This record gives sequence, structure tokens and C-alpha cells, in this order.
Amino acid sequence: MARIVRFHRHGGPEVLRIEDVDLPPPGPGEVQIRVKALGLNRAEALLRAGSYIETPALPSGLGLEAAGVVETVGEGVKDFVPGDAVSVIPPQSMVRWPAYGELATYPAGLIVKHPPSLDWQTAAAVWMQYLTAYGALIDIARLSNGDAVVITAASSSVGLAAIQIANKIGATAIAVTRTSVKKQALLDAGAAHVVVLAEEDLAARLSEIAGPQGVRVVLDAIGGPIFEPLTAAMSKGGILIEYGGLSREPTPFPLAAVLGKTLTLRGYLVHEITGAPEKLETAKAFILEGLETGTLRPIIDRTFAFDQIVEAHRYLESNEQFGKIVVTV
Repeated sequence: MARIVRFHRHGGPEVLRIEDVDLPPPGPGEVQIRVKALGLNRAEALLRAGSYIETPALPSGLGLEAAGVVETVGEGVKDFVPGDAVSVIPPQSMVRWPAYGELATYPAGLIVKHPPSLDWQTAAAVWMQYLTAYGALIDIARLSNGDAVVITAASSSVGLAAIQIANKIGATAIAVTRTSVKKQALLDAGAAHVVVLAEEDLAARLSEIAGPQGVRVVLDAIGGPIFEPLTAAMSKGGILIEYGGLSREPTPFPLAAVLGKTLTLRGYLVHEITGAPEKLETAKAFILEGLETGTLRPIIDRTFAFDQIVEAHRYLESNEQFGKIVVTV
């Protein structure tokens, strides 16, 4: 028996329950790990609330990121042995491969031996944020030395990962945040510029920063009315990558800017990287090298105990965090 988190109905954090469940051993090609830490993601709150891209049968588990020790391996697994310290690449389906529990089972291809310098909390805070940012900025946008990139929701774990990746390759990171509360923290985290939506005109400020050439790459997690000032500040042939849609307001299509500047507006899911073995291997090499050299450093905002999973989800939805929320098991 293992304690796992499940929900029997959709709703707020209070629907999460810790239950004793008899989990089967890993099947062929699978690895079962004893979880030491979990990384929380907004996708998990959406699944719990019933508004995610995946619709679970109830009761359902959840969770996309974990780090721990290999407990046992299934038939045909040769690269891992019990006792290995590993972390988990977010699976295509967290309903099929849930992370929230004392034990979790995954295909061996989603298991990574992480650098020994990482503790459990840090290891659990790696893959979703860096793979998401890498896929958007490097694989799709081809961000390069000398580029400028606008990053909205910049204090999120993905936003901070994007700032670090931009700095790693010599690009200029322009962070966008709602209020000035996190402005200094974003500058300390490596943002070259910070635009505060509540206090500044976004299009005018971006134009001031980027100059007449504009910004070639925008990484946006918000959508809604922000699309118009973002595209107004973009360069000819620029690309806006949308990966979140946090705004509850309608998202206008900025027709004049798209036509006049031949812009690309691109929806993006991290599955484009995790579901493509060759791209995933390239991304893993980039991220592992960054972790080993220190150019990539996960920022953990707060750590909760496993029994505090409801409180952790409440904090996840508060938008108060700066970086990653981690749960220790």
C-alpha cells in the first residue's frame, strides 16, 4: 500500500484526498520510484478543477513532476537499478502517470538520472519549467545571441526558466509582471528589464526598451487584451508563442499588426518536446549542461509537506509565489 493523492469530484483544493492505494508493480519498460519530492504546476489545479485539456475518469490521481529513488524496475529496463536517484520528465498524461504519491510509476524513457549536486526539492523543480521554456524559445523561436524576448507571467517557474535560458544564450530578457511587488526579485533573477502592467503602458515601454526594430520573440502565458500591446511592440517577422491563457477576458486577434508585420502567433504545449524523442534528448542535454554549470538554477518559492497538499494547492492558486512550489514526501 502507498499513500497517494486523488480527487473524487472536481472542485477547489479541498477535493484533494490522501488515500491508501495498492499500486501494481511496474510493467515491462516501466520504472517505479519512491517519491521524495513533487513539483507543483498550474496544470494540476486545472485538472482538479475540471478545466484541463485532459478529462479524467474519477477518482483520479494527478501530478506531473517528481524526484526520488528507483524502487523497482520492470522487465526489459536496463538503464536503471534500484537505488538510483532520478527525476521525472512530465508525461503526456498525468491521469495515466500521476506523480502525487509515495510511489509513482513511469515509462523508463521519462526517467532521468539527475546531477548529484541537486537535492530532492531542486530535482523535482527542473523538468516542466525548463522543457517548456526551452521548447518555446530554442526549438521553436530559435532565440539567439542579441535577440530580445518578452516574457509575461515572468515570476512563474516557466517565466524564471525563460529568463535564465535567455541569459544563457546571450539574449535580452524583458520581464512583464502585474505589480511592482516582484520587480526587484525579477531583476535579481536576471531580467534585463521589468515592465509593470499596473503602472506602465506596455506597448510604449516595450518600444522604449527595444527601439524601432521591436522585439522578435514573445513568450506569453496570459492571452486576453495583452495581445494587442504585445504585438504592437514586435518586429517584422516576429513570433508570439502562447502557452498558457491565464486571462479570463477574450483574446483579440491583432489583425493589423499580424498583417503589417507578418507576425506568427503560435500555440505551444510542452508535449511537442516530451513526445518527440530526438527533440527531448537535445533538450535534456541543454538543461543538464545548464544545471551542471550553474547557468540554470531552479528557484523554489516555498516547500510544503505531503500532508499539506490542500494548502499547497491553495498557495498555487494565490499567484503569490515567485518560482516553484515543491511538496516533500
